[in-house]
Amino acid sequence: MDNTPGGEQPLLTWSNVALALSFVAFDAVLSSAYRLGISSSLISAALRCIIQLSVMALVLEKIFKTQDPLGVAGLALLLNLLGTVEIVVNKCKRRHKYIFFSSFIAMLCATAPVSIIGTRFAMSIIPFWTPEQFIPIVGMLSGNSISAIVVSIDYVLKEFVENRDKIEVHLAFGGSRLEACRPVAKQALRLALTPMISQMSVIGMISIPGTMTGSILGGAPVAQAARLQMVLMFLISSVVVLSSIVATGSALMIVIDQDHRIRMDRIDSSKFILWKYKERLFEKLGEFGSSVLDRVRDPLHKRGQIRLGEQ
Repeated sequence: MDNTPGGEQPLLTWSNVALALSFVAFDAVLSSAYRLGISSSLISAALRCIIQLSVMALVLEKIFKTQDPLGVAGLALLLNLLGTVEIVVNKCKRRHKYIFFSSFIAMLCATAPVSIIGTRFAMSIIPFWTPEQFIPIVGMLSGNSISAIVVSIDYVLKEFVENRDKIEVHLAFGGSRLEACRPVAKQALRLALTPMISQMSVIGMISIPGTMTGSILGGAPVAQAARLQMVLMFLISSVVVLSSIVATGSALMIVIDQDHRIRMDRIDSSKFILWKYKERLFEKLGEFGSSVLDRVRDPLHKRGQIRLGEQ
């Protein structure tokens, strides 16, 4: 790591990244030693982190040079789309029929207005689509909304699968789907919003958040870094609340139709189709590897028997 003149932030090389990655590798070794079953997840997540950030750096570098508003809008839309894919493919244990569309709308309806109004008025950035500020803000907003959407959807679908009778009682006694779903919606939103509320309540006193730390490392005044963190935290909290409400409401309206009937056929508790093909692929590879080993072992075994017979 080379120190740049003028007290600027030091330049980082791939050797610095490799050194930081060694800590994750050490954690993976400990996981394997104690048989925690998370070593592969740690390594795969770290590799995904390297690949995704490297690609994002190349894309951002081009957009920063061109200063094209259409490119900024396209990348912001892509971030929301990738966040939706992460929700549907990797995060949600259960999915409803229109989960991709509803999750994408939930993220877009929250991140688009908050990011535009927040950057223009709360952060006084003119124009608001300035790539260096707007794209990182959209990334933070969409990234923080993913976990909240996943928690809310998972809880809603879990209640319909495991506690369907409670909801059916409300509907059987003439209650509307709004009345029957209100307790489920309240608890789903509480679970989804609790981490964000807890983070906002302890920020600054117990933990120094990443944005403030990055601003200080970049040479910004501490007071300015603190105010920037406040603005971003309030923007994030608003996006988390809005996206969770939209996702929860959409899930409830899909699972209970307009005739106030519970549609269990719209809930899918199986693994995502890509992971099914992945498991089948690994099974085929395992079978192929076993057959190859058997073909190698059989001649060796026969040769060993012949030599023992000759002796």
